[in-house]
Amino acid sequence: MRDPRLDKLADVLVGYSTRVKKGDVVAIVAEPAAKPLVEAVYQSTLRAGGHPYWMTRSESLDGILFRHGTSEQIQSVDPFEMHMMRTADVRIALWAEENTKAFGRIDPARLAMHQAARKPILGVFMERAAKGELRWCGTQYPTAASAQDAEMSLDEYADFVFKAGKLDLSDPVAAWRALHERQERVREALQRCTSVRFFVPGHDGHDGTDLRVDVSPPSVWVNCAGHENFPDGEVFTGPQGADGHVNYTFPAVYQGREVEGVRLVFKGGRVVDASAKKNEEFLVKMLDQDAGARTMGEIAIGTNYSIKDFSKNTLFDEKIGGTFHAAVGAGYPESGSSNESGLHWDMVCDLRGLSGKPGGVIEADGKVISRDGKFVDAGWPGE
Repeated sequence: MRDPRLDKLADVLVGYSTRVKKGDVVAIVAEPAAKPLVEAVYQSTLRAGGHPYWMTRSESLDGILFRHGTSEQIQSVDPFEMHMMRTADVRIALWAEENTKAFGRIDPARLAMHQAARKPILGVFMERAAKGELRWCGTQYPTAASAQDAEMSLDEYADFVFKAGKLDLSDPVAAWRALHERQERVREALQRCTSVRFFVPGHDGHDGTDLRVDVSPPSVWVNCAGHENFPDGEVFTGPQGADGHVNYTFPAVYQGREVEGVRLVFKGGRVVDASAKKNEEFLVKMLDQDAGARTMGEIAIGTNYSIKDFSKNTLFDEKIGGTFHAAVGAGYPESGSSNESGLHWDMVCDLRGLSGKPGGVIEADGKVISRDGKFVDAGWPGE
C-alpha cells in the first residue's frame, strides 16, 4: 500500500500544476525508484482523461555511458526524448536519485560534453513551454540518498518534502493559490523596476555579495506558485545584464557534485571570474561547455517560507524564503531571456543572517524591498 500522501501529491501535480485535460498526452519521466508515485500520477492522469506514458530514465545507465562511451556516443542526442519534447502536451518529471554521487568520479569534461549535446533538447523544451504548448512540472520523490544529503532519516525527509509542498494542509491547492496572490504583488512591483541589487556585507575573510542586475525590458518577471516546479515559491526574470560579485552561501550542487565556496564575478551579464574552495575544476568546466554557459540566464527571489533548511537539493534550496538565486546558462524565453546553453545551474545565496552571519538586503531601483530575508511589505510572502 503506497503512502496516501503520494496520491495527494499526484492529484495536485495533475489537477493544479499541469492542468491535465481530456486527450492530453502526458509523459511521466522517472527512475524506477519512483514507481509508487509514477503509479499515483498515472492513475490521476487517467481520471483526468489524459493518456499517460512512463518514460524511464536511469542514473546507472548514464554512468555506464559516461565511463565507457566514445565521444560520439556521449554527444548523441536521444531521439526518443526529442520526440517526447516535440509532441507531448504535458511532461511530469519525478526525480528519485538512489545515489546522488553516482557521477562524482566522472571526468568533468565528459559530463560537460554530454550537457552541451543536450542543448537542442533543452531549446525545444524551453521554446514549447514559453508558447504554452508544453505544460510541465518536476518534483522530488523521497529516497534514502536524498535524505542522506539533507542529513535526515528517510521518514524525516519525506515529511520535509511533503510539508514543503504544503501537502500537510487540508487544501494544498488553496494554499498555493494564496501564495500566488502574495507573489503577484512582488511580481507587479518588480516589473516596474529596471534594476535590482543584492547586497550582503563582507565577513569571515571574504567580500560578501554586491550584485546589480539589469531587469529593464524585455525582462518579464514570472510568478512561480507550483505550476512548474513542485514545491515552488519564487519570482524570477531573465536579466539583460549583471555586474558585481556573489559569494554563494550554500554549496552549488549540479549533477551530484557539490561545489563549495563559489565566488562569481559578473561583468556585462557574463561570468568573467569564477572560483571555488572545492571542485573548482568542475565549476570551470561547466561554465566553459558552450558559448552561453557563462551568461546569467535567470535571477530570482525565493518566497517559500515553509522551507527553512538547506537540503543540498536545488529544487528546495532555491525556494527557501529569504534567499535569492542566479542561474548561469540557458534562460527561459517567457522571462525575456534569449540566452541559449546546455547548462542551467541555479546557485543560492542566503540573505537571512543566520548563525551569526550578516543578513542582506534587496533593493529595487534603489528602494529596499527585503531586509535580512524578510520583505518589508506585509502583504508580500512571509512566515
